[in-house]
Amino acid sequence: MANPVEVTDSSFEQDVLQADTPVLVDYWADWCGPCKSVAPVVDAVADEYEGRLKVAKLDIDANSETPAKFGVRGIPTLMLFNQGEAVGTQVGAVSQAKLQEFLDEHL
Repeated sequence: MANPVEVTDSSFEQDVLQADTPVLVDYWADWCGPCKSVAPVVDAVADEYEGRLKVAKLDIDANSETPAKFGVRGIPTLMLFNQGEAVGTQVGAVSQAKLQEFLDEHL
């Protein structure tokens, strides 16, 4: 079972931008209801795409630098990075089918 990894402002460069596989970053906060509803979807995708995709979670309350740098204005925001570049963004809670469609389009 693949679990999302927690990333921080200080680990983002190494964990996401320098990763050798694509990385889906889930920008979230503890107080965000839609973030909680999308969490099981993100976990399921981490399992399904294991080996092809790394899944990371970034708490925006504890890490404000990275969301600002990448223009995150609302949460949940799911952002796909490949070879250090943001290649796609999905804002709001999404179904597993919608998230898989988004990923398949960009992978």
